[in-house]
Amino acid sequence: MMPFDPTSLLPFARKYIWWTTLELAISMPKRVAAQVMDLGDYDDVLALVALTGDDYLREVLRTAEIGQFSPRSWAYWHYRLGLAPPNQVPAMPIRAVA
Repeated sequence: MMPFDPTSLLPFARKYIWWTTLELAISMPKRVAAQVMDLGDYDDVLALVALTGDDYLREVLRTAEIGQFSPRSWAYWHYRLGLAPPNQVPAMPIRAVA
């Protein structure tokens, strides 16, 4: 169960998921969170952490899709959320070649 009401993501969806409707954006709360984690300004990141909590953000990282994070954001969030010790950040998601 999600630890927050998905409609509380509306301000983030409006700002960080500009290419679709707000309704569709908030139906993908992990996508909204990932966008804020990757592109968010300092105030938005602090607000997201306060709203969702670290456990939810860990889940966002664990289920990240290809291309959702830049290498810099990927490393930062793994360190910030205690998911990786120094110099041991896991590989980013990659496209599997069939």
